[in-house]
Amino acid sequence: MKLSVVALDFDGTIARDDVLDPEVRVAITELRAKDIVVVLVTGRILDDLKRVTGDLHFVDAVVAENGGVLEFPATGSSVALAAPPPDRLVEAVRADGIVPELGQVIVGTQAAHAPRLLEHIRRFELPLSLAFNRGRVMVLPQAVSKATGLRQALTILRLSPRNAVAIGDAENDHELLRVCEVGVAVSWGSAALQAAADYVIEGAGPSAVAGYLRALGSSGRIPAPLKARRSLLLGHADDGTPLSLAVRGRNVLVAGDPKSGKSWVTGLLCEQLILHGYCLCVVDPEGDYVSLEALPGVSVFGGADPLPRPRDLLRALRHPDASVVIDLSHAAHQHKLEYVHTVLPALALLQRHTGLPHRIVLDEAHHFLTAPDVTELVDSGWNGYTFVTYRASKLPRAVLQTSQAVIVTRESDPGEVCALHALGGADRYTRCSPEDLARMFGGLVVGEAILLPITDEAGGSVRRIRLTPRLTPHARHLSKYLDVPVSEGRAFVFWQNGVPSGRRARTLREFVHTLEGTPTPSLTGHLERHDFSRWIEDVFGDFPLSRSVRALEHTFRTHGTPETVSRLAETVRTRYEFVDPVPTTTPDGVLPASRSGEPGAIY
Repeated sequence: MKLSVVALDFDGTIARDDVLDPEVRVAITELRAKDIVVVLVTGRILDDLKRVTGDLHFVDAVVAENGGVLEFPATGSSVALAAPPPDRLVEAVRADGIVPELGQVIVGTQAAHAPRLLEHIRRFELPLSLAFNRGRVMVLPQAVSKATGLRQALTILRLSPRNAVAIGDAENDHELLRVCEVGVAVSWGSAALQAAADYVIEGAGPSAVAGYLRALGSSGRIPAPLKARRSLLLGHADDGTPLSLAVRGRNVLVAGDPKSGKSWVTGLLCEQLILHGYCLCVVDPEGDYVSLEALPGVSVFGGADPLPRPRDLLRALRHPDASVVIDLSHAAHQHKLEYVHTVLPALALLQRHTGLPHRIVLDEAHHFLTAPDVTELVDSGWNGYTFVTYRASKLPRAVLQTSQAVIVTRESDPGEVCALHALGGADRYTRCSPEDLARMFGGLVVGEAILLPITDEAGGSVRRIRLTPRLTPHARHLSKYLDVPVSEGRAFVFWQNGVPSGRRARTLREFVHTLEGTPTPSLTGHLERHDFSRWIEDVFGDFPLSRSVRALEHTFRTHGTPETVSRLAETVRTRYEFVDPVPTTTPDGVLPASRSGEPGAIY
């Protein structure tokens, strides 16, 4: 993945005795020249930090007071991210003989005073906590940390912690290192932080950090995390042992027979990546991934609606917490090919320049990737792809060679079995011939998969897995749009005899109820002018429903069909899985009957 952000602790990491290491300052300048954002994340009070550095313009943002204050030096804008310390606490601390350092959010002092500070906090029943930094202690609001401050800074900058490396030295840096994709400690700092970090910078002091920053800038990529701090649970082995894939930069191949569960297992991986905060773009030829829209930040484009233009797609992916599914299921095969060949290069370019999306998922990859132009379509060297196919043998060699994790569902084609066995070299298999592999593949049922030895987590062997349940359903439910109101100016106004009738609809539910309570002759003008279909298309953007309603309007205009209004209402009900709230009893205490005649049923 692309490196977009470096988050640096100050004291003990890049500065000693209030002095910023000059080589580190130069290295920071070099990083920023390569469009890598540098954020200073410190426990220091902002004014004190300005006093010792003289000028904060050498970084892009400053998170001060252990996550309590945020400043952008280029504009001078500063904001407190939490409430100030209560006056009664400050007064009590001073009365106790403790000289506090007061910031906008924190109260700081010597660590030796921590027991007395805690007593005051308990006595006043305040929602405050203590954070230690070597010989210092800070009183700050609960849930405020360097991690929360950095997240806020990155949200404003439209950057992702998944594209960030953090470097720290002390106990208050644990959350900072954890929130970033890779956490780095320095060897002269806290032993506990070193044990938790992905990497440790060896050296005797801050000057050693300069060399590490230069190495980061030269690669322009996030180093692969050494620890599986984030993992994707695939399922369980035959002995019940959980089997997970560590989240790190590598291409994944999912292969198997048609209808064997490839999109199901791919969706399982996508769900967990999204919940870990990764940005995905799923190219979905058959509409198998639209249920991911149930997860936060996921939008589905296409389907029965027009496919998004590349510029619209890139605009939707500007936010690191947003993911996109492109549903091509309603497009003709040739249109799919042309569209994907247009979109994939744009996504690869966006990924190279911004680091987003973190992962591009391409289903039916064999249809879209052909040997002559594969390097123009995907940049698999960035290790940010998941390829899904039932014809792995047809994928270009450049794609297969960069696949570092391979998951196979049921596979019955002997040619495909041989291709998968050869993937990565037969020497990876221990006493497992292609015939053995074919028997294993053939014995899989839906809900099972095999992890090939090329995948590190397989431990050098063929691992059979019972897949874990999915979070999202397999059907797309539209009922959530029923009660979303439009603005008053976009409401549907029902007219009768050339004047407004006084009836208006701001939601689809109101629209249907009004239709069902209005005689057909009163709606003749609307039907003949196609007002209903135009409103549904222009206001709600539901093109399939609009087409269905327009066909009913056309039939009415041609034949004057009296049941048009009831059929129109039923069309909306069917499209949106309409469920009306039904009272448990009528005023006389009798359960109401449904349309089907079954007492108390909800239609």
